[in-house]
Amino acid sequence: MSPNTIRKGLVELAGRDADPEAEVTSRLRKPGGGRKPLTETDPQLSEELDRLVAPLTRGDPESPLRWTCKSTSHLAQALSEQGHPVSARAVAQLLNEAGYSLQGNRKTLEGTEHPDRNAQFEHINAQVKRFQRRGQPVISVDTKKKELVGPYKNNGREWQRKGEPERVDVHDFPDPELGKVIPYGVFDMSRNEGWVSVGIDHDTAQFAVQAVGRWWRKMGAKRYPHADALLITADGGGSNGSRCRLWKVALQALSLRLGLPIQVCHFPPGTSKWNKIEHRMFCHITQNWRGRPLVSHEVIVNLIAGTTTQAGLKIRAELDRGQYPTGIKITDAELASLNLKLDKFHGDWNYTVLPTRNKS
Repeated sequence: MSPNTIRKGLVELAGRDADPEAEVTSRLRKPGGGRKPLTETDPQLSEELDRLVAPLTRGDPESPLRWTCKSTSHLAQALSEQGHPVSARAVAQLLNEAGYSLQGNRKTLEGTEHPDRNAQFEHINAQVKRFQRRGQPVISVDTKKKELVGPYKNNGREWQRKGEPERVDVHDFPDPELGKVIPYGVFDMSRNEGWVSVGIDHDTAQFAVQAVGRWWRKMGAKRYPHADALLITADGGGSNGSRCRLWKVALQALSLRLGLPIQVCHFPPGTSKWNKIEHRMFCHITQNWRGRPLVSHEVIVNLIAGTTTQAGLKIRAELDRGQYPTGIKITDAELASLNLKLDKFHGDWNYTVLPTRNKS
């Protein structure tokens, strides 16, 4: 602001203080003074901006929110080259007035829907409620994203002294000794409790079933001393996929060891984000260790085990140093020897592993 303007303002304020009821007859700026809006001095500006943005506009056409993948500086440059000199800040203001906003990507597209998608959701819901009414254990299982171990950048921010951020490596090259960890989670939907086996080898079906067995030994058996069955809800792919033969073989071994029938319900293809463990446990783990380098196995286990919520979530975690080789093939004869009871509705997604050997 100009010093002259400030002096004139002080004089006006002094006059008001001397006679508060006196009508102010003078103005610092004449009516209609000041810089005109760009849309008034350049009536074609908004139209030209919309023409530049339209082919690159994204979003639901029925929604009032729209966004563009071109930066404001590039749009300002393009407009200036067309004879409409404008700054990037002015472009941002015009976009905001036109209903645009800065937005990130949202994972909502699930691909082609299976015709029995909703029917499978209803089936899973009915089975979960049936087990919970009987006081039987119901767990949701999945593998969390693999994480590098070492002084690497971890997304998010945490409070630090000003000018003293946590220093991490510039490049995310895996440490040959520490490598990566594979957190496999088991979430008890009835008790809001979880177990995470932090693997250091491979994400295989044997590793997944071993994690379920550890949960039962460390937590499940104490919580459900009178259990006569176990229900597992799992994704349709990955180490616990519906078409993974090794998953079924490992479950058969676990069923025999526990003496419990294990019922499995898989989510339809492309709907893994509906799995309860994703938004009831994994998201809170990610929030808890945001901005913290996962420098060691001990740190990772402690951060996972230290995750809590106001809703009472409790998690136990343990490092699994076991070796789980890949490339194990299950023959047709081995698969036929399993004692599987397929459901009438989508036996490929819904089945029970019985704790006895198949006599046939």
